[in-house]
Amino acid sequence: MFEATKLGRSVSKAVFREQEEGLRTELLEAQRQIQQAGIPVVVIISGVDGAGKGEVVNRLTEWTDTRGIQTYAFWDETDEERERPRYWRFWRALPSRGEMSILFGGWYLAPVEYRFQGLCNDAELDAELNRIVDFEQMLTQDGVLIVKFWCHLTEKEQKRRLRQLARDDRSRWKTTPSQSKFAEHYLQFERVAERIIRHTDRGIAPWYLIEANDPLYRDLTIGKTLLSAISSRLRQASAPQRPEPADEPSLPPEPSAQITLLDHLELGQKLSPSLYDKELRHLQGELNALAWQAHSKKRSSVLVFEGVDAGGKGGAIRRITSAVDARLYRTLSIAAPTDEEKAHHYLWRFWRHIPRAGRMTLFDRSWYGRVLVERVEGFAAPTEWRRAYAEINQFEEQLVENGVILFKFWLQISEEEQLRRFKAREETPYKRYKITDEDWRNREKWPLYRPAVNEMVVRTSTESAEWTLVEGDDKPFARIKVLRTLTAGLRTALSEDPSRSGYLSPCGEPRRSNGKNDKAG
Repeated sequence: MFEATKLGRSVSKAVFREQEEGLRTELLEAQRQIQQAGIPVVVIISGVDGAGKGEVVNRLTEWTDTRGIQTYAFWDETDEERERPRYWRFWRALPSRGEMSILFGGWYLAPVEYRFQGLCNDAELDAELNRIVDFEQMLTQDGVLIVKFWCHLTEKEQKRRLRQLARDDRSRWKTTPSQSKFAEHYLQFERVAERIIRHTDRGIAPWYLIEANDPLYRDLTIGKTLLSAISSRLRQASAPQRPEPADEPSLPPEPSAQITLLDHLELGQKLSPSLYDKELRHLQGELNALAWQAHSKKRSSVLVFEGVDAGGKGGAIRRITSAVDARLYRTLSIAAPTDEEKAHHYLWRFWRHIPRAGRMTLFDRSWYGRVLVERVEGFAAPTEWRRAYAEINQFEEQLVENGVILFKFWLQISEEEQLRRFKAREETPYKRYKITDEDWRNREKWPLYRPAVNEMVVRTSTESAEWTLVEGDDKPFARIKVLRTLTAGLRTALSEDPSRSGYLSPCGEPRRSNGKNDKAG
C-alpha cells in the first residue's frame, strides 16, 4: 500500500513559491464558499512520526482564514475526557456548518497506538474500526465533508529526521517517548497502519496517502487535494439532489385501529396513598445511598424521560432529584434546538451533556425527538428519521460499553386522563404555565404519534438499553414504578465486575479505575 509514498517525489523552492500564491487564493475562496453553503469540513492529519504533521497543520492555517478553523490534538487525555465515553472528545471537536476542524490523528490515533503496543488484538481493532466507519458514515450523511490524510516516510528518512530532532535543542520538544519506540519497529507499525487504512478507506471518506519525504511536495499535495475535495463537494451541493434511499426498511404504516405496544399497558393500575408514602420513603432512601455508591465507583447514569404531554415526566423526575444530593445530578429539559445546535448533527447537543464519571444526568425529553416530534411534524425528512434508529442505537451502545448506566422511561396515559389534566392545568393558576396552545394542537395528532412511539420502542429497545413503559394514569403508581426500576437497575449495575467501572479503550480493553491498562496479546 505505501509503495506510492516512497517514490522520492519533490518540488523545488521556485516551483513551490510559484504555485503557493494561487493555491492560497483558491483555498480562501473555497473556504468562503463552504461558509456560504453551510458545509462542515473535518480534516484529519495522521501518519508516521517525523512526517511533519504539525508543519502541515501550520501550513493549512497559514493558507486559510483562521476565523473559520479550529485545530485539535488528541495525543493526550484530560481528566474530564477520561471520565466520559471516549467519543465525547471528538463530538466536541466537530465543526458547525460552514466551518472547518483540523484534527491531529483524530479518532485514528488511539487505535493505531493500542494495536501497535499490543493492548488489543486484531478482532478488537476491527470492531473499533467498524465503529469508526459507522461514525464517519453518520457524519457524511448529515452533510459533513471528511478529508483524511496519511503522511508517510521511508524508514531511512524517518530515522534521520528523529535523530536530527533529538540533536536539535530548538526541536527536541517535538519528540515524544513513543516516537523512538515506533521508529524501532517501523515495519510492524506500517502493518498496523495498513490494516487501519484498508478497513476505513471508504468512498464517503477516503484516505489520501501523502509522500512526506519532501516537505514542500507534501504541503502542496495536501493543499491541492483539500481544495479538490472541497470543490467536488461544492459541485455536489449545487447539483439537483435525488431522493436518498432508506438505510433500512421501515415498519409498514399502521392503521389507527391496529394494536400497538401501548395498547397492552394496563393504564388503570393504582397505588393506595398509604402504600405510596411507605414505598416512596423506602425507595428514595435507597436511591440516595445508590447514588453515592455510584459516585464512589465512578459510574455515571443517564436517565431518559419521554412520554405524552402531561404524562407525568416532571413529577417522576422530581421524586428522583429530591432523593439525590444536588451535587451529583443535573436535569436538562430539551426544547427546540438553538441556532448553535442546528449547526451540528442532532446528537451533538446530547453528547456534550453526557455526565462525568460518578454523576447523573436526567433528560426531560431527549434525542428521541428525531423519531417522534421531528418525524410527526415533518422537521426531519423520512431518510433522516429512518436512519436515526441505527444512529441512536450506536450512541446508546457506546454509553453502555463505557460504563454509563442507562435508563429509558416512556410514560403513557389515556386520552381521557390527558384531557382531565389539561383542564386541571387551565383551572389552577400556578399550573397554567404548563399548558399551551401547542399542547392542544399536539393532542389532535395523537393518532400520528401512536405508530411513531410503537416503532421507536420496537427499534430502539435493545439488550443494553431497553425501554421501561410506565402506566401513568395514576401518578403515585407511575412514580413508584420509575423509582423501583431505577433502584433495581442501579443495584444490579453496581454489583457487576469492577473492571466495568472504567470505560473502554479504543480497541475494547477496559480501562481500570486507576487509569492503567492490562496488555492484551
